[in-house]
Amino acid sequence: MKVFQSPVGLSAVLLSLSLGLAPGVATFAGEAKLAGVLASQPDDVKARYRYRHPAETLGFFGIEPGMTVVEVLPGGGWYSQIIIPYLGAKGELIGANYAHDMWPLFGFFGEDFIAQMGTWVEDWPKEASTWAPGAATVSAFEFGEMPEDMAGTADAMLFIRALHNLRRFESEGGYLGTALADALAVLRPGGIVGVVQHEARPEMSDEFASGANGYLKKAFVIEAFEQAGFEFVAESDINQNPKDQPSETDIVWRLPPSLNGAEENPEKQKAMEKIGESNRMTLKFRKPE
Repeated sequence: MKVFQSPVGLSAVLLSLSLGLAPGVATFAGEAKLAGVLASQPDDVKARYRYRHPAETLGFFGIEPGMTVVEVLPGGGWYSQIIIPYLGAKGELIGANYAHDMWPLFGFFGEDFIAQMGTWVEDWPKEASTWAPGAATVSAFEFGEMPEDMAGTADAMLFIRALHNLRRFESEGGYLGTALADALAVLRPGGIVGVVQHEARPEMSDEFASGANGYLKKAFVIEAFEQAGFEFVAESDINQNPKDQPSETDIVWRLPPSLNGAEENPEKQKAMEKIGESNRMTLKFRKPE
């Protein structure tokens, strides 16, 4: 089932325009609070709204204040710094990171970084708790090491641009399968999984869409979640970008914000910035009741 954007009230439209957002997503619980959080973000974060559509995306996934939400691969916290104050004091954000033995497989992370990831479960919550003091509580786990007391506690889990490397290294350690098993375990019955993922066109080769280039096929993602025990609920076009038309030799990181391969080529940078961030599927799944 495909979900199309629907009209919103005048106040929401005016706020969306002031933030550079795309108006047109249906109203949802917590919309006014989320709008306030988005309005308070730094300018460099707001600059990405036109590509990442955080209000529309979180609204589509049904994220509301007071929920317990798992964010996969939160990294430097672009989304976390929006979600933590939005969830509020009654909410909780749980960060979920790659298994520690997955990091060396990339081949370009140094020993210091890999060692740092060994203490991420303790370190990240300390840092993230400083982003919005007094807001949602913060905790973390690594895939394959989810604490038993977290089972069945989460209302939603977000895989935002976080699936491709799990798929890329699946044959070397079952990382995608483990992540999806943990997702099913951590969610309460009826809990939601939200996916935003760089999308490869259906006609592209499976080799290109293996995850190594950042892109996956929609059919593969849906099948993987269904095989893991989830129900496919709906999709949205809110994060699509038809200007992103990669060839079989392209990687997603050629585009903003990375601009890999264009560091010393201003013309290429301009061309990539004209395309914008990647074309992304937006999918919603549910853990059966």
